[in-house]
Amino acid sequence: MNVIEFIREKKRNLQHQNVQFIAKLEPKFKNLSDLFNNKITMPFKNTLNNPWFSQFNPLDTEEHKSEELLIQIPEAEKTYKNLLDKLDTVTFIGEWHCVEQECIDQFAEVTGDKQWIHTDPIRAAQESPFKSTIAHGFLTLSLIPKLTNTVDLDSNPYPEAKMVINFGLNQVRFPYPVKAGTRVRASIKLVKLEPMKRSIELVNEVSIEVENSKRLACVAETVLRLYF
Repeated sequence: MNVIEFIREKKRNLQHQNVQFIAKLEPKFKNLSDLFNNKITMPFKNTLNNPWFSQFNPLDTEEHKSEELLIQIPEAEKTYKNLLDKLDTVTFIGEWHCVEQECIDQFAEVTGDKQWIHTDPIRAAQESPFKSTIAHGFLTLSLIPKLTNTVDLDSNPYPEAKMVINFGLNQVRFPYPVKAGTRVRASIKLVKLEPMKRSIELVNEVSIEVENSKRLACVAETVLRLYF
């Protein structure tokens, strides 16, 4: 056997020994890996799926407690009970109000929305499909306080509340336009109540109808907060 063949034989023997060594160690490494995955890592991965742990909510606050645990101040409790009897019923129907062109022009001036469909009666009569100027949708929406009589200090629907806040709108739609010179009126339906310790949140569905039309000009869910 020459030197080259001797070196090749040694190399083959070393490779064979390495394969045998790895084969012996591999099951031990696998067991060690399983130990870490099953005994150490997995409990942390499954923590949030654990039925016991899922009952713990670090974000729990007083507002999230059930209604049975809520203790309202007397004024809030009294108003809440009165309103509860009116849930899912129409609580108000307003008077008719005429939307004049002057009102539309004033709204256009304040908001900067001076599109001809609102402000140019002559062009609107010729080119608009409505054959008349129409009120801005947001003008109709902004009339809600007036149409629902909530700005009348002599007719307060929530006399026990120290303060009433406009908390926002859930949804607004304008199904039909309000032509200049036509009359509209609003009705209120109480659709949701949420009691809190010192306040009550109301969701009212406000519908604004157009005189002599079967379609509504505006349907909006308004959110009010009564503070006591």
